Amino acid sequence: MERLQKIMAQAGVASRRKCEEFILAGRVKVNGIVVRELGFKADPLNDEIEVDGKIIARERPVYFLLNKPIGYITSVTDPQGRKTVLDLMNRVQERIYPVGRLDYDTSGLLLLTNDGEFANHIMHPRHELDKVYEAVVKGRMEERALARLRQGVMLEDGMTAPAEAVRLRYQEKEGTSVIQLTIHEGRNRQVRRMCEAVGHPVVKLKRIRLAFLTLDGVPEGKYRPLTGEEVARLTFAVRRKREKRTRG
Repeated sequence: MERLQKIMAQAGVASRRKCEEFILAGRVKVNGIVVRELGFKADPLNDEIEVDGKIIARERPVYFLLNKPIGYITSVTDPQGRKTVLDLMNRVQERIYPVGRLDYDTSGLLLLTNDGEFANHIMHPRHELDKVYEAVVKGRMEERALARLRQGVMLEDGMTAPAEAVRLRYQEKEGTSVIQLTIHEGRNRQVRRMCEAVGHPVVKLKRIRLAFLTLDGVPEGKYRPLTGEEVARLTFAVRRKREKRTRG
């Protein structure tokens, strides 16, 4: 017997928190009876669970790493008819969805899964998983601008957490700098806004690492499944961050 919201999240309905909202709103039935209690437990193998009148099936959890190209939105569907990251993964049978997001004009490493609980843990900023980006920015970024990024930058939604910032090279012909920026948060267009705030707008942006995961061996537009060891390492990393915060 497991909590209803956990079963729903593992079936790919949504994150556990969103599933709790569904339960409280009376959108979930177990064996034909509406359940509104967050503590309710069910048998995922034998009980019939409905969300908005549709019976959910518990899929096997799957986890993928995609090398997202520019020109795809990080969404399951798009009312405007734009290409989504799922268009690159049409051979996957399970109902997967992106873990977090990358902008339309940002490329690089993106995780997708049908495990809502896993996705929620990975996305949550309090777990502070490293997100490493390589950015091409306008102008020669000097140490003063890098130091501001390292200390945190004031944006319209508040001060950013300290980042790791390194200038890799200056491209004199193009008049641009290539920098590597490591952040732990996940604000909307955060890297672009940070660089803009220090006077160096982003020309090109790519996420090259998440925690220990990299794009090695995954060409742009392609994907691969995560190994069981990688999933376990990510889960352990999140748990360790959570325990560290609790002790601190």
